Amino acid sequence: MASIWSDEGKLRTWLAVELAATAAWAELGVVPADAARALEANATAPTPERVAEIEATLHHDTAAFVDAVAEKLGDEGRWFHYGLTSSDVVDTALAIQIREAGSLILEGIDAAFATVVARAEQHRDTLQMGRTHGVHAEPTTFGLKLAGWAFELDRSRRRVARALEGMRVGKLSGAVGTYAATDPELERIACGRLGLEPAPTSTQILQRDRHAELLAALAVVASSLDKFALEIRHLARTEVAEAQEPFGKGQKGSSAMPHKRNPVVAERICGLARVVRAAAVVGLENVALWHERDISHSSAERVVVPDAFLALDYMLDRFTWLMDGLVVREQRMRRNLEASFYLFFSQRVLLALVESGLSRDDAYRAVQRNAMRAWDEELDFRDLVRADDAIAGRIDLDEVFDLSAYTRHVDTIFSRLHALSPREEPIHV
Repeated sequence: MASIWSDEGKLRTWLAVELAATAAWAELGVVPADAARALEANATAPTPERVAEIEATLHHDTAAFVDAVAEKLGDEGRWFHYGLTSSDVVDTALAIQIREAGSLILEGIDAAFATVVARAEQHRDTLQMGRTHGVHAEPTTFGLKLAGWAFELDRSRRRVARALEGMRVGKLSGAVGTYAATDPELERIACGRLGLEPAPTSTQILQRDRHAELLAALAVVASSLDKFALEIRHLARTEVAEAQEPFGKGQKGSSAMPHKRNPVVAERICGLARVVRAAAVVGLENVALWHERDISHSSAERVVVPDAFLALDYMLDRFTWLMDGLVVREQRMRRNLEASFYLFFSQRVLLALVESGLSRDDAYRAVQRNAMRAWDEELDFRDLVRADDAIAGRIDLDEVFDLSAYTRHVDTIFSRLHALSPREEPIHV
């Protein structure tokens, strides 16, 4: 990923666009075939240092790049960059970089998905207290929690794949998109050589709604990873202690407190998600430009597009590592489930009373009375209900207090997970 977004990587890609255009001109009979072959054989990507040296005088990076390449060519160098404007090269090359970086992001999502599914299968029946508002609600399983993450990752992959397909376009339409100095056929041939589709229309640039969609899709992935990591951080709290990050031999959790074992990787993921989301805001701001274009988008894109890809690539790698080695404390999950005096059975008691013929409000009040006493006096809710003749005489409490009721449909959800379609979206690398 770093290589794709390096200065060297950018200049290599610019050169590939230039040579594709020259070859297309030769195919159309505009550039002599010998000259095109000579450029293909002899043109090399200049060093970033040489481009910067020339740019110090020209104050134009694309022009500096063109001069740096041409200075090492002979007479054929006059055909280099023939008919093109800077954005023809920069925008088309950016589409190629995004395509290559996007394939790595998809690989990262696939790796994260596979790891989450494997851990979900491992813990499909591991009971855990489900929490709403941070408060005990009803039991779920840790596997179901992770299955939800897997579905979310699958949706994210589809979003990113769609956005990448929207970015698989190039433009060689000239100064304001009229082909006045180029030719639509040149654009078609050159883009074909580069594995891109010609944009159906462009101004001096590719319209930035494409880039905004992509950055938004990356931000959604980052936000999902943020959500997953935040959950791990909550589960790692001392009072909960249901999960822990991998902790290597010799690792130190604190410079001052030897006992510390902090969720630092999860916290890192949460922090970097803010960076990727910020990039999405810049992408949206870049949609609105003056007339056929201005250059206000360019400086911002040079920061946020590489940063978004680099940050998300790292986040996916660390999240996969985190999930693969996550320490799951099943016994602590069970103790936490029992810590709220079995109050989670309250809904099952309520529904059984309604089924017995009691009005819903009367049933609710009867259950709530025992629930509040269990909470205030730290008593077993089940014992209180069994001692309440108004409840115990109406319903089968052995059936009501059955933990298996919370896991009986787990297989249904996992069958949906297994039914996810294979990852066959075409990514043209």
